[in-house]
Amino acid sequence: MSAMKTEEDANGTSTANGGGGGGGGGVCEEGGVTVLSPTDLSEMLAAGTKEVHEKAENTEFVKDFLRGRIHKELFKLGHVALFFTYSAMEEEIERNKEHPHFAPLYFPHELHRRDALARDLEFFYGEDWRSQIRISPAAQRYVDRIRRVGRDQPALLVAHAYTRYMGDLSGGQVLRKVAQRALKLPPTGEGLSFYEFEGIHSAKAFKQLYRSRMNELELDTDTKRRVVEEANLAFRFNMEIFGELEEVGKTLQDDVLDAAPAHGETQGDVSQCPYHAAKTAASSRSSYICQVAMTVLKNPSGQVLLAAWIAALAGLAAWYLM
Repeated sequence: MSAMKTEEDANGTSTANGGGGGGGGGVCEEGGVTVLSPTDLSEMLAAGTKEVHEKAENTEFVKDFLRGRIHKELFKLGHVALFFTYSAMEEEIERNKEHPHFAPLYFPHELHRRDALARDLEFFYGEDWRSQIRISPAAQRYVDRIRRVGRDQPALLVAHAYTRYMGDLSGGQVLRKVAQRALKLPPTGEGLSFYEFEGIHSAKAFKQLYRSRMNELELDTDTKRRVVEEANLAFRFNMEIFGELEEVGKTLQDDVLDAAPAHGETQGDVSQCPYHAAKTAASSRSSYICQVAMTVLKNPSGQVLLAAWIAALAGLAAWYLM
């Protein structure tokens, strides 16, 4: 699954590689730095999806994934949902590849994921994988919406492409590393083709290009707002799929989890985790300091020294505030 991280930094790194903002947006140059207008579609999407984006990233499924607690069966089912979703989205993109409200964003070689997902599913399920997979209710609702948009409102396809592809190029790359280690997948990349963008040499540069192309779309303000609303809807569809996977996970036994620690190979011993060790050390230092402080305060001479120290600090503060 994707981490749903669509923008690296809505205010800092959203620079475009050339091109002006269509439909009322504007791009200007200040000291050689490209500055985007708040009415540019890329900026509207980053700001308008921030809240639901954070909710998606904080679902239990995503948090468990990032911790390295990934059940192989859930990972497989997640890929099944993605396969149906991308199949629908990319078929609608093909149908609308010459539509003026989508054509500038047509990057099949660089972005399309259906074939990569098919390779992953063959790795996990075998050659007869197609006969083994079924679309889930949440994925079906997502697919139905994509079909409807592609047929009746092609401009809104931008929202679905943005939500999925930009997330895959951002947070998805983090999930790839976690999944490979947690599921003990081959170092040669089998089972992780979904995360490999062989046609893109620099994810950062491509995302800048993609945002630039979005800003060049000739969309009026009302249509841009509807694209933002559709992107929020896309996030909610993804959250519904996460919720489905969480429910399936409750029926799986912990003793068959293909889990691995997110921070190093601890082999089930939490004391080996560097984060746990750091926390324990900090706690020990804290307890030691408290014990020393209590010992000092019980001693009369220590109390005098403490009073003098506090008085010195008060004098320093008074001087600073004058």
